[in-house]
Amino acid sequence: MHASRDTANSASRALLLQTASEIMRDGDIVDVSLSELSQRSGLNSALVKYHFGNKAGLLSALLDRDWRTIVDSVDALVARDGWSPEAKLRRHISKVIDTFYAVPYLNQLTMRMVRDSDEAEAKRIADSYLSPLYRAYEDLIGQGVAAGAFRPIDPQMFYFTLTGAVDRFFSARLVLRHCFGQDTLTEDLRDRYREHTIDIVMAGILAKPGAEKDKAE
Repeated sequence: MHASRDTANSASRALLLQTASEIMRDGDIVDVSLSELSQRSGLNSALVKYHFGNKAGLLSALLDRDWRTIVDSVDALVARDGWSPEAKLRRHISKVIDTFYAVPYLNQLTMRMVRDSDEAEAKRIADSYLSPLYRAYEDLIGQGVAAGAFRPIDPQMFYFTLTGAVDRFFSARLVLRHCFGQDTLTEDLRDRYREHTIDIVMAGILAKPGAEKDKAE
C-alpha cells in the first residue's frame, strides 16, 4: 500500500511538471496559472503545495528537471572515449537544440529564477547547472585544442555564443509570426536551424589547415 502511494505521488508530481512545461511552451511564456495547470493536468491545484511548497517551488523543480538533461548529457560526452572533439561538439550542439526545442523557455526561466530568488537559491542554480556547463566547455574545447582540431577560443564566450543563439531562436515566435508568417516551431524548422548552427559554430572553432605553420613562420 505504501509503495502504491509513493508511485501515485511520483506520477502526480511528474504530471504537474510536464503540464507546466507544456503551458509555458504553448504560450511562449515563463509562468503558469495554477487554475490552468489544474484544468490541463486534471489534478487539484493543492497538489502544487503538497509536492513543491508553492508555485516558485514548482518552477524551481521544473528548472532542475530540464537543466539536468543538458548537464548530464554534456558530462557524459566530455568523458566519452573513442569520439573526436569535433564529433563530441557537433553532438552536443545538436542535443542542446533538441532540448531547447522541447523546452524553449529554459534560458528565460533560468534568468527569471536567478533574478527573483534569494542569494542562496541563485547560487545553487549557478553551481548546479551554469558553472558545470561552462566547465564542460572548458574541458571539451581544451580537448580539441590539444588535439589540434580547435582554435584556442574563450570557453566563456563560447557559452554565451551557443546558449544565446539557441535561446534567441526558440523564443522568437513573435518574430516568426510577424516577419516570416510562421507561428509554429516545427520539426523541419528545428532541423534546419540545427544544421545551420552546427555549420556556423564549427566553422568558427575548427583550426584552419596550416594555421600553426603560418603562425610559426
